[in-house]
Amino acid sequence: MIESLPLRGAGGHPARNVEFTALEIRTTGLRPGAVVELAAVRVRADGTVIGELSTLVDPGPGVPPGPAVVHGLTRGDVDGAPSFGAVLGSLLNFCRGSVVVVHHLPHTSAFLGHEVARLGARVPVLPGVDTLAAARMAVRLPNYRLATVAHALGVTTRPGQPALSGARTVAQLAVSLFGRHGFTFAAPPVLPELPRFAAGPLRPRADATVAEPGWMAEAVERVTSMDTDPYLDLLAGVVADRHVSREEVSALAALAAEASWPVERVRAVHEQFVAALREIAERDGVVTDAEARELRQVATALGVAETGSPRPVASGKPTRVLVLGTSVAADQLRARVLAEGVQLAKKLTASVTHLAADATVPANEPRLTRAAELGAELLDVRTAPVALGFEPPPARPATATAAPERRARVVGGRVLMGVGLVLMFIVVVAMFGGSSLAAGIFLAVLGVGALLGGWWIAEPAAR
Repeated sequence: MIESLPLRGAGGHPARNVEFTALEIRTTGLRPGAVVELAAVRVRADGTVIGELSTLVDPGPGVPPGPAVVHGLTRGDVDGAPSFGAVLGSLLNFCRGSVVVVHHLPHTSAFLGHEVARLGARVPVLPGVDTLAAARMAVRLPNYRLATVAHALGVTTRPGQPALSGARTVAQLAVSLFGRHGFTFAAPPVLPELPRFAAGPLRPRADATVAEPGWMAEAVERVTSMDTDPYLDLLAGVVADRHVSREEVSALAALAAEASWPVERVRAVHEQFVAALREIAERDGVVTDAEARELRQVATALGVAETGSPRPVASGKPTRVLVLGTSVAADQLRARVLAEGVQLAKKLTASVTHLAADATVPANEPRLTRAAELGAELLDVRTAPVALGFEPPPARPATATAAPERRARVVGGRVLMGVGLVLMFIVVVAMFGGSSLAAGIFLAVLGVGALLGGWWIAEPAAR
């Protein structure tokens, strides 16, 4: 249903006159099945939001909506909601004349294509952009889950299970990637001619208050290579809220079984995931009692209690970096912090040890003053990788280190040349005074040697 458009850096077809429609869906499982919620946010390339669309979707009479632990929806929530066929027209009307943007496009396109095929409908292929693939081109990260990419690119998110929260994040990612990161299209996007469809009723989900993410949510951002595996992505999302019950794990296991995953494979994934979280906790050099408790709780719930037992160390303060700025350099530093396994803060607190800012941050930014008061080290994003120990200090220029030695050589060489001139003068005077030829030759040889030696020392460039 959606075809991914190839992207380029500078030099392609710019997106300044293009409108984007960011899509996000919630589904019944890991394999293409039923959609239970969809949301879309339409934006211009400059970030102007044109409109939003959101609705719950009834997957069919008696069809389970999937695990509430993943999307927060129960059968009662979708009862009375419009069917996918009833909302498809509204979605296509909303997407008309725009490029669709999705995070992990193949997954979403497969689900939408499955739903369209069940209806027997014929829908033109829509041009699309995969923000996951684009983010891989822009920055190096441990993983490319939506939350991780958004954090690295400085996109303010309001985490939550509703599809609309995800669509809003994807829309901002598109603006960032085509804006300050300078992405262009390899070829001009061809927008299909879509007829005006009959718009059916919509049933948006009510906004819910979301708790502030804790250490576990930050640690999940530093776990490597889990963005393209749907099960691991769901597992990470569930673990990020710190509260993992056995019922939630059973729901995840049911999803894995539906995807034909054997029990041994699920356990192996759980062990690897918890081991990665433990390594991240220990890598900071400081494992607090609270972090150890959260990790043990997650490991126990996942059935791998023996894997999640770090040694608590309460002394010291782990490195925690807050990066301010809206430049590519700021994005690259945020990504570098995550890639190095260091804590990347979302806001300024007493736990922040370093605050790095770029030129887009005004000198009177209150957080700069407050960070200094809290004892955080203030850095420039350009020099921060060295200050944080990610890179060695640049080598001192050879001319700078050799300058004192060079001056000493010049002075010594010129003194030696002066001695040679004096000896030559003595030879001339002595020869006119009637001194012996042997003595004159001897002094002359010494004088010439001193002249040549001094020149050799003082003028190395001449060689």
